[in-house]
Amino acid sequence: MKTAITEMFGIEHPIIQGGMHYVGFAEMAAAVSNAGGLGIITGLTQKTPADLANEIAKCRDMTDKPFGVNITFLPTLNPPDYPAIVKAVIDGGVKVVETAGRNPSEVLPYLKDAGIKVIHKCTSVRHSLKAQDIGCDAVSVDGFECGGHPGEDDIPNMILLPRAADELDIPFVSSGGQADGRSLVASLAMGAQGMNMGTRFIATKEAPVHENVKQAIVAASELDTRLVMRPLRNTERVLTNGAVERLLEKEKALGADLKFEDIIDEVAGVYPRIMMEGDMDAGAWSCGMVAGLIYDIPTCKELIDRIMTEADQIINERLAGFVKGTVSA
Repeated sequence: MKTAITEMFGIEHPIIQGGMHYVGFAEMAAAVSNAGGLGIITGLTQKTPADLANEIAKCRDMTDKPFGVNITFLPTLNPPDYPAIVKAVIDGGVKVVETAGRNPSEVLPYLKDAGIKVIHKCTSVRHSLKAQDIGCDAVSVDGFECGGHPGEDDIPNMILLPRAADELDIPFVSSGGQADGRSLVASLAMGAQGMNMGTRFIATKEAPVHENVKQAIVAASELDTRLVMRPLRNTERVLTNGAVERLLEKEKALGADLKFEDIIDEVAGVYPRIMMEGDMDAGAWSCGMVAGLIYDIPTCKELIDRIMTEADQIINERLAGFVKGTVSA
């Protein structure tokens, strides 16, 4: 399948594995890229820019296909060494960067001068238009269903994607609620040029996370995510567990007096314990509502091949049958 996204990034299938904290290691990115999609290394999971450079080199040893790096710009008093991170990406020969968080304009000239294509994650049409205006090559449009940070507008993809198609001139991919061939075809129908998957890729054989995490996703339904940190306007969609329910009780009890320090035990520094050690009650971790559509743990190649086969059948058989009048209810 050829779309503007496959052509832009030099990939076989219009499927991207978005950056995920303590998931987007070289093993994950290489497996997705080798399967014909675009794998992404999560830059800030690496402790230093030197570690990121090593991870990029490791990924290059594992695949000769294109892969990218996620750089998330955090609103913090002690920001990461972004210039050194960008240098590691450029020196590593990476040709695609997924940016997220705040406006990436301060690093965009360096990335563009190095011939790197930039796709920025956005949760609204207005942010997507801003990304287009500052020179991003594409955007990932994240609907309210997504795991992680869905923004504060609460617009689901059935509305957000067509709105993006109406407004944008640059290509975009769907993100949030994407799991299978149906997701891809629906996204294409609404104007996207591909799709970004996060939660679905965690439940794969190659995902370098504890088996408990994968099994938790398979066991979850679409009703098992929660929105935390809404009072702080830093909303995150996470899979429910004991720590998350305690966090929500604190938010309810403290109301307008809630401060980040009140919930720090449930949200800060918990990812290594969850993703690496499998402590599923350690704290809050990002998971999308799409967990309700995840029933197995395939390899990345099996997953992507299945998605593309299903998409082909939907487009060329089921939908074509409606047009020809040969499909019954």
